[in-house]
Amino acid sequence: MGIASGIVLFLVIWSMTFLTIIPIRIQTQGEAGDVVPGTHDGSPQKHHLKKKAWLTTAIAAVLWVIIAGVIFTGAVTVRDIDMFKRMGPSASESHETDG
Repeated sequence: MGIASGIVLFLVIWSMTFLTIIPIRIQTQGEAGDVVPGTHDGSPQKHHLKKKAWLTTAIAAVLWVIIAGVIFTGAVTVRDIDMFKRMGPSASESHETDG
């Protein structure tokens, strides 16, 4: 995995994590009892985006280290998740059958 691939992987993990964390602990205007005219009751009153961005960064960093470690060590390869055997036999499997 190159530098660009690592950055892209981190950004994808960060984005998915952020979209998962955004709805946690949102206080809506309807819950606060202070609805601004022209807005919906479900509009956020307090969203805590700065805290959520930092939390997302920490979680994404941990996940990135785990996923990058799996990629670098080769513990799981594309052939391991090929359920329909579309990639053909691996090099070790072809040597076993040549016998």
